[in-house]
Amino acid sequence: MDVGVVVIGRNEGDRLRICLQSVDNADVPVVYVDSGSTDGSVELARRLGHDVLELDMSIPFTAARARNEGFERLLNRWPDLRFVQFVDGDCELRPGWLEHARQFMETHSGVAMVCGRLRERYPERSVYNMLCDMEWDAPPGESRACGGIAMVRVDDFRKAGGYRPDLIAGEEPELCVRLRQNGCRIWRLDAEMAWHDAAMMRFGQWWRRSVRGGYAYAEGVALHGKSPEQHWVREYRRAWFWGGAIPMLAVLLVYLFGSWGASVLAVYPMQVMRLTLSGPRSMSENFRRATFLVLGKFPEMMGQIVYWRNRLVSRTTTLIEYK
Repeated sequence: MDVGVVVIGRNEGDRLRICLQSVDNADVPVVYVDSGSTDGSVELARRLGHDVLELDMSIPFTAARARNEGFERLLNRWPDLRFVQFVDGDCELRPGWLEHARQFMETHSGVAMVCGRLRERYPERSVYNMLCDMEWDAPPGESRACGGIAMVRVDDFRKAGGYRPDLIAGEEPELCVRLRQNGCRIWRLDAEMAWHDAAMMRFGQWWRRSVRGGYAYAEGVALHGKSPEQHWVREYRRAWFWGGAIPMLAVLLVYLFGSWGASVLAVYPMQVMRLTLSGPRSMSENFRRATFLVLGKFPEMMGQIVYWRNRLVSRTTTLIEYK
């Protein structure tokens, strides 16, 4: 098979073992890229017979950088590979996915990247895990972007320059913007791709993940917001509107007209109900999803503030991690 796999991870524990074993079942070349694990991940990967690349942690780490370096290591060792599957160490590839994705790309030469259905392994353990599963439940067909678990065509990936290694979040959609600018297409297949173990059990984890999302929106707009597709401009504006403009308006109205001015905040429960009624699943799931979509605009706005503050003072942002 002319497919290779790049797995990235840090301190994933038993999840990494499950991930590597799922790749072993496909019998393809694998490079594991480790970013400073202290839980024996490097030793585990080597014990399972995989090539291991330990990143130089004196250089700022990003998942984008890990994927790029893993890609180059993989192609240096197996230069005839035509497709590369990227996998995070907390994921388990589903049987048959690699061959299914490869066959699709073989017969669709204009497609540079494909992904499939990514499912949360334990959506019942927390509302935050359930939200991840709903987030990834996108319709199949041509798409604007894939996430970090995806297969790429080697030539197209190289032509686009790979991931931007300086991005701390949102590197996958940003790459897809450049791939489309090169005339390539992105496709989401109607096939099971992988299980993911988000392990988000606390509100603080969800909040930090949302802050990171807002940071990615701001950086995406700064990079490609003026392009014809206006990359993430809508998400950027929504965060400012719901997370900033309405609260500031409420404060102004209370100052001018007293407590009645706070009635403008009723727009939040109204938005929750609108999103609940238009959601794709049961009313209970839709309500929880809608509640966190609305609430999430506040940490998203905070993430955007972090981006613009750091840009103003020329400060390098470190990873915003939630695990």
